[in-house]
Amino acid sequence: MHNAALAAVGLSDWEYQLLPVPPEEFVASVGSLRAAGYRGASVTIPHKEAAFELVDRLSESAKAIGAVNTLIFEPGGELVGDNTDAPGFIASLPEAPAPGSTAIVLGAGGVAHAVVWALTNCGVEVAIWNRTAQRAEQLAERFGAVAIASVGQADMLVNCTAAGLDGDPFASLSISAAQLGDYSIVADLVYHGGPGALLEAADAAGATTVDGIEVLVQQGAIAFEQWTGLAAPVDVMRAAALAG
Repeated sequence: MHNAALAAVGLSDWEYQLLPVPPEEFVASVGSLRAAGYRGASVTIPHKEAAFELVDRLSESAKAIGAVNTLIFEPGGELVGDNTDAPGFIASLPEAPAPGSTAIVLGAGGVAHAVVWALTNCGVEVAIWNRTAQRAEQLAERFGAVAIASVGQADMLVNCTAAGLDGDPFASLSISAAQLGDYSIVADLVYHGGPGALLEAADAAGATTVDGIEVLVQQGAIAFEQWTGLAAPVDVMRAAALAG
């Protein structure tokens, strides 16, 4: 996705690389990247919390969420940590959420933290369901949302769990396919080769759907612009992500 974008804007001497790094080598690896002239890096599990502690400056979203997924090596030497999951999720929606609208978030992991913060920051009333109720309560308390024991009606439903990655998503979620017509928008942040069973059922029920690939593209576009200073070719990135 990123290499296709670099080629599209004419940065033929740039390259986006995969660098597997064990946790015990993370700090040293980041230091070597900065010394080698890298402009930035994407950070994934299990390094997001370590990156949060390592950087010189945090963006508003990274500070609030408590995790960093994007590093920016500034020309002056400053290491900036950002979390593009939150704005990437908002950008993936067909329109910005209206203040006072409602959303139910399924899950309480790292992605759910980003989504809940993003939605509450837009003035959305958020309810959180998780199989472990205590985790839902902790996340709700952190961002001014509410924890729920069962899934009801709302304007938006966002799946931040791995349900549906392997098998039937409805087997582990507190929701049925028949309920999906209760939502105007259903977003599934799991990456599938296609829409997946949850979004297929939501589409059949008449809901507007948003998939995890679109969120990946939108958060990647934000990082691309931070690293290069150029507008991201979002259509090129989307095509490359879908082809991958």
